[in-house]
Amino acid sequence: MKQRPARLSQRYLAALRKHLQPGAEQDLHPALKLGRQAVVLGLETLELARIHQRALAMLELTKGKNSSTRRAEIFFNAANTAIEATHGAARQSRVCLNQLEQMLDERTQELAASNRQLQRGVVRRKCLEAAAEKSGKDHGRCLEESLRLQQHLRDLTHRVLVAQENERHKISHELQDEIAQTLLGINARLLALKQAAGVNPMWLKNEIASTRRLVLQSAKSVRQFARELKTQKPA
Repeated sequence: MKQRPARLSQRYLAALRKHLQPGAEQDLHPALKLGRQAVVLGLETLELARIHQRALAMLELTKGKNSSTRRAEIFFNAANTAIEATHGAARQSRVCLNQLEQMLDERTQELAASNRQLQRGVVRRKCLEAAAEKSGKDHGRCLEESLRLQQHLRDLTHRVLVAQENERHKISHELQDEIAQTLLGINARLLALKQAAGVNPMWLKNEIASTRRLVLQSAKSVRQFARELKTQKPA
């Protein structure tokens, strides 16, 4: 690696000597070519400046300011253009790299946010699934309990209807017995009235009044039993 800068230094000296010869054309292409070679070798401006200073020393141009030193300075600046261009490209590359890093950081943050949102969505979905499963079980239990209550209500309604029907039958039998007893009493009184019709008119009058009261009481009892039967009628 050391031989290459040494050869470049020799070529630089030769090109600069030729450039500084009286009457030589002010062609800077050789300087530009040397600058590109320096870039290939990975040299920086300071190293190229050292090569330039050694060439000036070899050419005995290190003292004073004259036209030759000014021309030599122009030659150096031309050679250094390629190195400076790499610096600009490097700066641009660094800018681009920084931009890419910033974009990558933003994308990373967005990805992290999306990942967190996705995780929250997964947790929420699992909670909803668990709630749905629990709700399904609760619904099943509620349905089963509702069916049991409906069956219990049907059984209770049946027992109430049976009890009402039994009560109606009981009241009906009591009514029949009451009417039968009342009619038998009326029949007995009518027979007594028939036998005593010509014997005691006053007694007959009292018996007729008593028989009327018995008939009225019987009618009242019939109406009472009828009302009770109506209230016992199933809905």
